Amino acid sequence: MKKYLTIPAITMFLCILACGNSEKVTADFNESSVTLITHDSFAVSEGIFDIFTSETGISVEQLSLGDTGQLISTSILTKNDPIGDVIFGIDNTFLGRALNANIFTPYTSPIESRIAEELDYEKSDYLTPIDYGHVCLNYWKDSFNDTFPPPKSIDDLLDPSYSNLLVVQNPETSSPGLAFLLATISHFGGNWVSFWQTLNQNGVSVTSDWESSYYGDFIAGGGENSIVVSYASSPIAELIYSDPPVEIPPTAIIEDSCFKQVEYAGILKNTKNKPEAEALIDFLLSQRFQEDIPLNMFMMPVLTEASLPVAFSIYPTIPSDLNLISPNEIERNRNNWTQIWTETVLR
Repeated sequence: MKKYLTIPAITMFLCILACGNSEKVTADFNESSVTLITHDSFAVSEGIFDIFTSETGISVEQLSLGDTGQLISTSILTKNDPIGDVIFGIDNTFLGRALNANIFTPYTSPIESRIAEELDYEKSDYLTPIDYGHVCLNYWKDSFNDTFPPPKSIDDLLDPSYSNLLVVQNPETSSPGLAFLLATISHFGGNWVSFWQTLNQNGVSVTSDWESSYYGDFIAGGGENSIVVSYASSPIAELIYSDPPVEIPPTAIIEDSCFKQVEYAGILKNTKNKPEAEALIDFLLSQRFQEDIPLNMFMMPVLTEASLPVAFSIYPTIPSDLNLISPNEIERNRNNWTQIWTETVLR
């Protein structure tokens, strides 16, 4: 999932080094290595894997393979002779495809018992949840006022007064674009096509990816659109990166438009480094790695005891059962849904 240009979590990292952690991933692997395959948006603090290496003797090589779809496709094509050992970044929109491809070996980390119960994720013997977030409609606050209030619900976008304000991403080329499409399918049920037909009549803009919409068409990037498909963490990022600094984010979310994304990690089936891969999964769930996630990937940690940066105290409490579609249903219908969307919106 694409997030923001990251800043080094220097303070947090120094605290990790200084304070240590009672939870250690320990083993004696005698200078072995493990390859972590990720999507291009994977980001961690510099030196975070050095901690893992110092505790286990295992060095980590990281290989980026594009977006989540490319990540899975490449892993399927190379499953007999995998190019890595652990894969990170499979979210629930592609979970069914990944599991059906039979490319993983089972592993359950002992730390998994400390994952927040309220996360409500898909249980699997093959994949371990590492972080989560929400794709939501964001709006620029100053574009609205008392006489022209911001939309309070996704349903409000059907009102002609909000015409030409919304920019979305193509669900065939963008992870948040697909997540928002799924949110509309869940929210509107059998009327989801009618919703998109009305959006099209209201002048919805479409880009190929998140960067083009958020930093191009949306006001935050100098564009003219005041509503965009982005993330629940986007207002936090706006708060952190504002220049000059601000005390209140200039953006807000429309809660009932949100779709939860959980990102998983798994061990590839034919890895030659299974013990090392298991140790890396444990490290990805460790408190020190979990606390590194928010300021780098702008996702939320899954570990119950992971502390959040101060800015993340404003992360919204979004109902866990909002706009749910099971991974298997997504896998069965994804191609048909995106084809219908393309015919409705782009043709």
